[in-house]
Amino acid sequence: MRILVALLALVMSASAQTNRLTPKEAAEGWLLLFDGESTFGWTVEGAAKWRVANGAIVADRGGYGWLRTNTQFADYSLKVDFQTAADGNSGIFLRSAKGKDPHVSGYELQIFDAHPKFPTGSILDSGRTNKKLRIKPEQWHTYEVFHVGARCLVKLDGKKVLDLNDSKSASGYLGLQFNPNKPVAFRNIKLRPLGLAPLFNGRNLSGWQEVQPPKAPAHPAVWSVKRGLLHVEKGPGQLETKTLYDDFILQMEVRTNSADPGFHPNSGVFFRSTPNGYWTGYEIQIRNEFKDGDRSKPVDTGTGGIYFHQPARRVVGTDNEFYTKTIVAQGRHIATWINGYPVANWEDPYAEGTSPRNKQAVLKPGAIALQAHDPKTNLDFRNVRIRSLKR
Repeated sequence: MRILVALLALVMSASAQTNRLTPKEAAEGWLLLFDGESTFGWTVEGAAKWRVANGAIVADRGGYGWLRTNTQFADYSLKVDFQTAADGNSGIFLRSAKGKDPHVSGYELQIFDAHPKFPTGSILDSGRTNKKLRIKPEQWHTYEVFHVGARCLVKLDGKKVLDLNDSKSASGYLGLQFNPNKPVAFRNIKLRPLGLAPLFNGRNLSGWQEVQPPKAPAHPAVWSVKRGLLHVEKGPGQLETKTLYDDFILQMEVRTNSADPGFHPNSGVFFRSTPNGYWTGYEIQIRNEFKDGDRSKPVDTGTGGIYFHQPARRVVGTDNEFYTKTIVAQGRHIATWINGYPVANWEDPYAEGTSPRNKQAVLKPGAIALQAHDPKTNLDFRNVRIRSLKR
């Protein structure tokens, strides 16, 4: 009965939260790892029973286990709200590998006041906090983690509790822990990837090159730099990077310019594209159109969708407004966010080849390319930034 009452308190107090980013957070590149409604983008490891209840991820039944992200991260800032019962025992895994021992392959940030050596605020077997911390049961608390290189700086409810230097793991999955009969809830799980460098300098097209269509169009794309914006109009055409990338985190702000409410400009971002090839590799769609006034019904894959493979689960972007687009490519795994909202998460199941549209996985490095689709093309890009990832 005590556990049931505690769980009810968790669920009721979670309902007030919205799990949303502010416009400032979205522009800065923050990502929602939990959308407040589902476990999209997560995978269950072990025997714990995870569910979403009133805006929180809750575990209160089953055996030991963890819920991990499908996407791996290296350097980041992380924010997580959590709540436990009076005898809570849980944790947050950082840079862990798949499998049953995430605290061994990565790091476990403790939520366990009674641990004799590594209590709440510590990282199990790596660093002990010197603060005397007590989690208030049935109340929300917030962990903030700054994880860059070997440094892991931890704050609890705004106060620094640990500053660890440990190089055991440089990247990996994030995870939420459940121990049997120890109900726990999490919400507002937000992450900002760090270490991204400019891919567009805001002054000229240095580092980029145009690729023309195989058949010369009557009016080719016109690429230019205006007031710090990478602008394209008319079309069709392509602008690609001279540097090749395989695994990476890419963020950019995009604006599709339309003078007609009934017209939604069509474009895309290609990656692992054949250098000097035309519209090759994987394509992440740009098209803010949806059916029947319902943003969960994208037209032509929808902005953030993986063309030919997975439509966007929601059209978040709006024409004539800048939005932030995030693409993470790690081997066969591809994930996208629009304004920090997760819209696609896919693992390529096909044999390796040269053409995703023909159901072939492309794993080799390639160019990143911006698409000009047709004569009505009119788009702006800014704050284009990237970080290569080790596979």
